[in-house]
Amino acid sequence: MAVLLKRLLQSARRPAALGRPVGRREASLGTDPGAAVRVRFAPSPTGFLHLGGLRTALYNYIFAKKHQGSFILRLEDTDQTRLVPGAADNIEDMLEWAGIPPDESPRRGGPAGPYQQSQRLELYAQATEALLESGAAYPCFCSPQRLELLKKEALRNHQTPRYDNRCRNLSHGQVAQKLAKGPKPAIRFRLEGEAPAFQDLVYGWNRHEVAHVEGDPVILKSDGFPTYHLACVVDDHHMGISHVLRGSEWLVSTSKHLLLYQALGWQPPHFAHLPLLLNRDGSKLSKRQGDIFLEHFAAADFLPDALLDIITNCGSGFAENQMGRTLPELITQFDLTRITCHSALLDLEKLPEFNRLHLCRLVSSETQRRRLVGKLQALVEETFGSQLQDKEVLDPAYVERIILLRQGHVCRLQDLVSPAHSYLWTRPAVSRAQLGTISEKVDVIAKRVLGLLGGPSTTLTRDMLNRELKKVSEGLEGTKHSTVMRLLRMALSGQVQGPPVAEMMVSLGAKEVRERIQKVLSS
Repeated sequence: MAVLLKRLLQSARRPAALGRPVGRREASLGTDPGAAVRVRFAPSPTGFLHLGGLRTALYNYIFAKKHQGSFILRLEDTDQTRLVPGAADNIEDMLEWAGIPPDESPRRGGPAGPYQQSQRLELYAQATEALLESGAAYPCFCSPQRLELLKKEALRNHQTPRYDNRCRNLSHGQVAQKLAKGPKPAIRFRLEGEAPAFQDLVYGWNRHEVAHVEGDPVILKSDGFPTYHLACVVDDHHMGISHVLRGSEWLVSTSKHLLLYQALGWQPPHFAHLPLLLNRDGSKLSKRQGDIFLEHFAAADFLPDALLDIITNCGSGFAENQMGRTLPELITQFDLTRITCHSALLDLEKLPEFNRLHLCRLVSSETQRRRLVGKLQALVEETFGSQLQDKEVLDPAYVERIILLRQGHVCRLQDLVSPAHSYLWTRPAVSRAQLGTISEKVDVIAKRVLGLLGGPSTTLTRDMLNRELKKVSEGLEGTKHSTVMRLLRMALSGQVQGPPVAEMMVSLGAKEVRERIQKVLSS
């Protein structure tokens, strides 16, 4: 800021000049021959990463990977008053958890760093100095109190608040006089001339005559930190960003950014503004909704691929919507020209079903299934701990059998340690008296079931058990098959509802089934 103030005193204000005109690129997918595709996800660390941010990051990632480009994470932390402790680390942690890690970032580094705006202040100062020198920017000495009064007056008159450009035409002498009094000015960009039209890759041709509807914007605050408008232009230029894929709320600001590019003599990137991601009822996603943050889904044992699948399935950018797409498939099938202007409606009630599909896919892979076995073993120990009467339930072969039998029936691996599945890991406390309330023929049923179990090494199958259990019921006069099944379910699991009895028996194995039935008979 000191250099800027010195520049203000050294040179008289010249008439505004917007620099040399720079021809805009003809809008296309931006895969210019020989040009590297570089995109960025640039969140503010004023909160943890949520689904809306994940979607923006994902579209940038898959576009970059489709065109063998680079995906950059840049943290826009210039509003120091709103920073949330831990948010910067959370954003990068969650991108890595989601399987879309940046190629360049504050943590990973890279050729265009640093990747936090608070560490790039010299670049913004240099750009501001160039704008001051050309007359495209000027110092503003208006106090916060005056600006607040302007805002209140406009609202009272049912007008859109805007700066009245009071400091735009201060003479050199007036500037020097105000600087001598001590307060550091903000720097404003002079909105003059016709805003350039641009072809957004999603919304088509656009032009917003910003000079007609708003006052000259602040580009550098009095504390030396830039505002978003200057910082994003400077950073996108110096980082060689080829495409800016960001939320549609920034569409109206793009003309202002193009004026800045023009004033600085820089070539702008291609722009593609993504329609909003909304709740199923059309309301906006809000950070006050605790369940939209990625750490919530990670803690709830949802798979990253399920989240990526559902947030692309509800939107556009693909030839057709289908469930169960993996990240490589999203990259292959993504087509930027297919993104529509319609908002995407997200129905999180469908997430369990998406997760079920992706869990089944993992189970079908032997390598992934081994990882699931290890994860489920840890969940069982964490959930039941000292309640485990028999450590054999942690045997990898047994855990794998449970996963294979229950695939398609559970939505999350975590569901397998829920109370409904506790019988798989701990023996229920069931008395003979409890079974007697279901049927008077407890002893007969138990002895016949023990008889069909065979020897200790007998391998049970669902087909065999369904057939033999039917025979047991048929041999009991006056006892329905459903009654026999209810009695066996209670004896094996202590529950009145659950998976089919034959599946329960296959899961537990002949040895454990025999021990549980005998235990009930002796109680």
